[in-house]
Amino acid sequence: MARLCLLAISVSAIFGSASAENWPGWRGPRGDGTSAETGLPRHWSATDHVACKIEVPGRGHASPVVWDDAIFLVSADEGSGERLLLCLDRAHGQTRWRRTVLSSPLEDKHELNSYASSTPATDGSRVYVTFLDRTEMVVAAYDMAGELCWLVRPGEFYSKHGFCSCPVLFEDKLIVNGDHDGKAYVVALDRQTGRTIWKIDRPNNTRSYSTPLIRQIDGRTQMILSGNRCVASYDPRDGRQHWIIDGPTEQFVASVVYGRQLIFMTCGYPDHHMLAIRPDGTGNVTESHVVWRTTKGASYVPSPVAIDDYFLVVSDGGVASCFNATSGERHWMERIGSHYSASPVVAEGLVYFTSDDGVTSVIRPGRMFELVATSRLDESCYASPAISQGQFFIRGEKHLYAIGAASSSVRGRRSSFLRVSRER
Repeated sequence: MARLCLLAISVSAIFGSASAENWPGWRGPRGDGTSAETGLPRHWSATDHVACKIEVPGRGHASPVVWDDAIFLVSADEGSGERLLLCLDRAHGQTRWRRTVLSSPLEDKHELNSYASSTPATDGSRVYVTFLDRTEMVVAAYDMAGELCWLVRPGEFYSKHGFCSCPVLFEDKLIVNGDHDGKAYVVALDRQTGRTIWKIDRPNNTRSYSTPLIRQIDGRTQMILSGNRCVASYDPRDGRQHWIIDGPTEQFVASVVYGRQLIFMTCGYPDHHMLAIRPDGTGNVTESHVVWRTTKGASYVPSPVAIDDYFLVVSDGGVASCFNATSGERHWMERIGSHYSASPVVAEGLVYFTSDDGVTSVIRPGRMFELVATSRLDESCYASPAISQGQFFIRGEKHLYAIGAASSSVRGRRSSFLRVSRER
């Protein structure tokens, strides 16, 4: 595999310092697409401000996961049927190790899905991955050196649209959503052994692909999950249900977000809905806890963001909207691209939307539409970006791009002159 790393002159002087964070799983350290870092770039191209460009084997739509100087990616070799876990060195773009998690016939899937769509999770000691083996979910844990710690099959999974269940870390548990067209479930595994701690049935046995969000709300630890014809809150320690809302549609992909004491969700098949939900209820709260609702401009796949007084979303068809989070008043609605699969990320008060054709639109939330910058890469992008230690990580169809300043630990190992290194 060829790798290309471009190390720019005095790149740290261009972008300034960043408040360093790891990006340990789906939608980052808080599970909602937000970053606390500063000094990040607002504009780039396929060559401009690209610190590293790494060719990735196989295909996949899962996001990169970053812990210190290690980048983790999953991919699928569609010729051999191998589902892969890769560990890359962010300083040089080299592959530290590559593991075949399983070899299996390729499952049926939607044309916009991939065979490696589930973003891994890491706690800095282990990295956790999920794939589908025919009709069984496979969950595996590897240590940071690439040694297999455990591999389990916690339940069946069938969907004609394929698989995507991103693992979520909570205390000593690894939690995975098993909504599918069968006996649907959510399961919590012991992070050390893979043993099942609890497993709960889901009510409607319908395929969905949402990743749970965990927050301390209303004096309770709530794991909130949309999908399976409902929106529900559970206690992640034992799986006990707090509250549930029926519908508002059949299938879900986007994750929920939390802000201004409300849960926000968007869904898109077969009906389009966006809801703001008051998360302080008990039992079935369908008629009592929906604060506002709209059916116009909802997304099916891209997850939304909540920032300050605003709730923002881009539809799959490329129409972005900004709402007053509390009232549901739509401030603006604008077309920003042709099609979106990736979920937006937030940094320094700005929202970064990346389209399927590799264009990132940077928008400032507010009552008026304000496009701050537009950047383009030279390949399709379906994975949601990651932000870590002064850099954006954007996975294209063939390459992983690291954009922006490196962290101080990485800069210390780099040359101060422009260097191009190739390795085969």
